[in-house]
Amino acid sequence: MPHWIDTHCHLDAPEFASDLPAVRERARQAGVGLCVWPAVQATDFDRVRSLATAHGDAYALGIHPLFTPQAQDQDLHTLDLALTQAQGDPHLVAVGEIGLDGFVPGLDMARQQHFYRAQLALAQRHGLPVLLHVRRSADALLSGLRQCPVAGGLAHAFNGSRQQADQFIAMGFKLGFGGALTFERALQLRRLAGELPLNALVLETDAPDIPPRWLYRTQAERALGAAMGRNEPAELVRIAQFLADLRGMGLAELALATTANALQALPKLGACGPIHTR
Repeated sequence: MPHWIDTHCHLDAPEFASDLPAVRERARQAGVGLCVWPAVQATDFDRVRSLATAHGDAYALGIHPLFTPQAQDQDLHTLDLALTQAQGDPHLVAVGEIGLDGFVPGLDMARQQHFYRAQLALAQRHGLPVLLHVRRSADALLSGLRQCPVAGGLAHAFNGSRQQADQFIAMGFKLGFGGALTFERALQLRRLAGELPLNALVLETDAPDIPPRWLYRTQAERALGAAMGRNEPAELVRIAQFLADLRGMGLAELALATTANALQALPKLGACGPIHTR
């Protein structure tokens, strides 16, 4: 069976509170041997660290752009302290989820930029890669990276242009692809995933969010009572099949390549758990 890494999933989310062990076991049975859990706010740091470690997974610590309205500058000190204390922890692999969001209305971009750039500086100081939230913000994120270079990382749920993709790759980043690929209308995204160099790609679910097509329910369906299916890491293999088909390659070959890519972008992953690259 091929072995996979889910490079971005929020298993600490309330949606998994009732059955997290079963969710994680389903993923293992599907071949997902390792998951990366990014934190989204300072109050979650301890919980994300303890849960990810208990399940033999990796974690990242950071302040998500959607949580900047309630974040305080003290949270940056908390992050700095947490990164210092976890310096020898093999399960800590990155600073994240950080970034910028130009899609959600009402967010203060200047405030987002303040936390983004401060966290880039912390990642640089601690020598860690970053997990980037990229939503209608690629150019601004790239500008920040040029001013404060870091040790690469992952551009989560990438959906930018080929030019932007090439710039992230040149800066040592891998690009994350997930359930959005499975929608027939995602023509640009599918084209990008099919054309980019294989060594630039990693796989992710963003569980419980970004459900693949078979779990998605339209607004009309939800209005009639249909529940949106919960995304989880076990779905990664079926998502991977879409990417393999797009690229005309075998599933086992894709597993080897994306695992190697994740290890290159997040070097500490190799000390976290069972990883098969041959």
